[in-house]
Amino acid sequence: MNEDLKQYEASIKKKHSVNWTPKFEEEIKTGLNKTVIIPIVNKTFEKLGWDIVYHDERNAEAKRKGDWNRWTEKINVSFENGKLTVKSISLGNEIWDNGRNSKRVKLFIHAFQQTENEFDHETLAELEKEIEKANNWDDYIIPENLPKPKSRKKPQIWIPVVGGLITALIVGAIVAFLSVKGIYIIGVFEVVVAIILGYVLTQLIKLSNYTFYDHLHYLLIAMIVITYVSNQYFQYQIILNENNFQSFSFWEFLQVRFNAGLTIKNTNTGWIGLLISWIVQLVITYFIGVLRLASGLTAYQLERIPPEVVDFAYYHFVKEKTEHQVRSELSKMGWTDTQDQDEVFESIGAIAGATELNRME
Repeated sequence: MNEDLKQYEASIKKKHSVNWTPKFEEEIKTGLNKTVIIPIVNKTFEKLGWDIVYHDERNAEAKRKGDWNRWTEKINVSFENGKLTVKSISLGNEIWDNGRNSKRVKLFIHAFQQTENEFDHETLAELEKEIEKANNWDDYIIPENLPKPKSRKKPQIWIPVVGGLITALIVGAIVAFLSVKGIYIIGVFEVVVAIILGYVLTQLIKLSNYTFYDHLHYLLIAMIVITYVSNQYFQYQIILNENNFQSFSFWEFLQVRFNAGLTIKNTNTGWIGLLISWIVQLVITYFIGVLRLASGLTAYQLERIPPEVVDFAYYHFVKEKTEHQVRSELSKMGWTDTQDQDEVFESIGAIAGATELNRME
């Protein structure tokens, strides 16, 4: 961001927003058409130093980084009927934005109008031609050859299934031991468990070359349930072995747990509090685990195919060729195996998946 924009930002009169997710929105009119509007919006984002995470014909989104290299706000810009709607949304956990969202919106509008004024009729026409060429991939040069496919094993689901279940039992045993010793911290351990399960599952994906998301999603759910159920069972076994209690069943152990309830700072919340804490465990672990699984799977799908091959296949899709025709073009370049071709298509889909992950608020 240049000095003029920094000075303007400092002069903006803030409007505070208080909400579960603070936001601020403002509209302006523009005479630009839909072909050039979003590219000029993107140029404005770049001028402000904001990270562009998504754009299509009528919408663009960027995120602003603050201290510690952390995204602080997400700015959405949409175009409809000659109007540009600019909205800034807080990405932190605060319910009061201290006026930051209004500053982002007003700064963007000021910078956008500056950028808009840099174009006259002639330069707008040139920009429109450049955009059409870029959208049609007219400057893409078809390579004479492509990198050869790497030798990979056939996808094997049993590897993530067996590895995932063993991991869940091991994590369940560790959590049980820490819980019995009284060093379990609600909220922290769930995050750690989710990170461990997501990381291990990602490594198992690479080892097995199995990438069907629905099955992996169900497996993650099973791993989470097994982790926390086995946690209770291992606690039962540890308590039984370390104390001279008369032998009792696991079911009786759970009944005792429910009768004792959950005590937080000398306040017994009863069986309801205990049940809610277990539900919170599952929910926190699930959502963080799914995010780790999605990001890990997407990264693997992108890294296993050379970018040149992905670009080659995508170019032919842009030229409105069918899947069968694209497979034929890949075969001409040495990518004859159906599995290799499927992995190319998965990589194209993973690009969209990576974009969606970046768009998350």
